Amino acid sequence: MGIYSEIKEDFSNAYKNDPALNSKLDFIFNYPGVWAIAWYRIAHKLHNANCTRLARIIMGFNQMITTIDIHPAATIGKRVFIDHGVGVVIGETAIIEDDVLIYQGVTLGGVSLTQGKRHPTIKKGAVIGAGAKVLGNIVVGEYAKIGANSVVVKEVPDCSTAIGIPAHVIAKGRCKDPFMHNMLPDINKEMFEYLLKRVAVLEHILVEDNKSVLEEDLELENIYESFIKAMKN
Repeated sequence: MGIYSEIKEDFSNAYKNDPALNSKLDFIFNYPGVWAIAWYRIAHKLHNANCTRLARIIMGFNQMITTIDIHPAATIGKRVFIDHGVGVVIGETAIIEDDVLIYQGVTLGGVSLTQGKRHPTIKKGAVIGAGAKVLGNIVVGEYAKIGANSVVVKEVPDCSTAIGIPAHVIAKGRCKDPFMHNMLPDINKEMFEYLLKRVAVLEHILVEDNKSVLEEDLELENIYESFIKAMKN
C-alpha cells in the first residue's frame, strides 16, 4: 500500500472511530490526531530514505500545530487512531500495530538512555486510555486495554485490562468486552477500605472478646481473598 492510500485510510478510519465527526470542516480543524498520523507517514518515508533532518523538521512543525510529538523513526501500522491527541508522545523505537486506539495525553516512552529498542510495542487492537504512560521496552498484547492515567512498566498479556500506578492486570481473556472507563475498579480504594476495616476489627478485639468479632474477621478475610484473586486473574 502506497503512502497516499495509507493516509486516505487514516482519514476514513476517523469516521469509524468517532461518532462526533459530522462534517469535513470538523475534520479539518478538530482532529489533530489524524493530521499528526498523516504527517508522520510522510516523515517516516523520508526518514527511511535517510532524509532524517527533513523528517525531524516536518515532525517538529507537526508538533507545534497538533501538540502531538511523534518521532519519525517510530513504526505505526494501519488504521491507528489518536483521539483528540493533545499531549501524545510516541518515542523513536516505539512500535504500534494495526487498529490501535490512543487517547489524549498518552506517552509511549523510554526508561533507558542506551541505544536500541527502549520504547514499548503496542500490539494489534489495543486501547490506551487517556493520560496513560507506557514506559520501556515492553509489550502491550493484542486487544489489551490500559486504563486512564495508568503507568505501565510491565508487559500486559493479550486480551487483558491493566490499571493503576504501577499498572496491575485485573482481567484476562476478554478480547471482545467494550472498554468502559467508568466500570474499571479502584484497586487502591478497595485496599484502603480493607485496611481501615481491619484496624476497626483489631480495635474491637482489644475492647471485648466475643463471637461477633470472629464473624467480622472472617468476613474481611473473604473480602481480602476475593481482592487477591481478582489481582491474579
